[in-house]
Amino acid sequence: MDKVKLGFIGTGGMGQMAHLRNYAVIENCEIAAIAELREKIGKGVAARYSIPKVYKDHIEMLQKEKLDGIVASQPFSVHASLVPEIFKHVKHVFTEKPIAVSVEAGEKLVEAAKASGSIHMVGYHKHSDPATVYAKTVIDEWKSTGKMGAFKYVRITMPSGDWIAGGFDGLIKSDDLYPQVIKESAPADMDEATGKAYVSFVNYYIHQVNLMRHLLGESYSLKYAEKSGILLAVESVSGIPGIIEMTPYRTTIEWQEEILIAFEKGYITLKLPAPMTINRAGSVDVYEDPGEGKTPMRYSPVLPWIHAMKAQAMNFVKVCKGEIAPPCDGVEAVEDLKIARDYIRMVASSSLGK
Repeated sequence: MDKVKLGFIGTGGMGQMAHLRNYAVIENCEIAAIAELREKIGKGVAARYSIPKVYKDHIEMLQKEKLDGIVASQPFSVHASLVPEIFKHVKHVFTEKPIAVSVEAGEKLVEAAKASGSIHMVGYHKHSDPATVYAKTVIDEWKSTGKMGAFKYVRITMPSGDWIAGGFDGLIKSDDLYPQVIKESAPADMDEATGKAYVSFVNYYIHQVNLMRHLLGESYSLKYAEKSGILLAVESVSGIPGIIEMTPYRTTIEWQEEILIAFEKGYITLKLPAPMTINRAGSVDVYEDPGEGKTPMRYSPVLPWIHAMKAQAMNFVKVCKGEIAPPCDGVEAVEDLKIARDYIRMVASSSLGK
């Protein structure tokens, strides 16, 4: 195909500013139609981005438009009711993270995609940041060659901070009331307080849960959850330990997400910008100390002026063209929910003194 023909379901804050404006400047991509429940926003967005078709109902859009892919920027509580209908009409589907609220709903979406022959890309944009891509290349090289010894440890630290970083400037708003939609509740086996804690965790920290697996290059299990909610410890299938530190301190106008990937003879530090940052990648520092009288080296690559959300959009276009597999698919996204469920259960048990 010369151009990938896309439709958007939802053009609210994230739909416009995290996704639509990035696809709008990709040369081999055409935004053919949008479906937006709020009429004023739909018309305003279509006018700004010269989108020819606006539908108030996504069902009508799916029935009338022949699309290569759908970007469904919706709250994750809507995925379980919305996404199976999309799979029936479109081969390539992008949704934000996490895949759903519960593990069970996520597993049903995986089965629905398989039954429909659809490819579901879940929006873990940190995979696409040029800094993450570079760091992962170094990790994989060190693992395959053994030049830096054994893979020893991963630590992810993410304080709460200004995740928007000016990224919503220019957002088209309206006074339209948001119509009622079918939303998935918290898992049925959790009481109200535990369910709220779980939904909050998957909304905010599921990126780090996923990034841990991506950098390790393998699955992992939960080993410890500190009851105040600051720290969780994991161990990969090959025995590599990892730590996720969740807001050990807060920032007000910064974003200080940092990752340490440690090997026996060196390490990589990865710093990622606020999720809505524009035209800026993260940064990477690499330190190598091979020993045996050789001079240790520290270096930092100069990365392109592209932000993770735009790189992610470019990757979804490649997925639609059949050039790459999704950086994260539904199967992996379900694993994130399992870790989140185990974590919340462990915290709840720890709080009760069990």
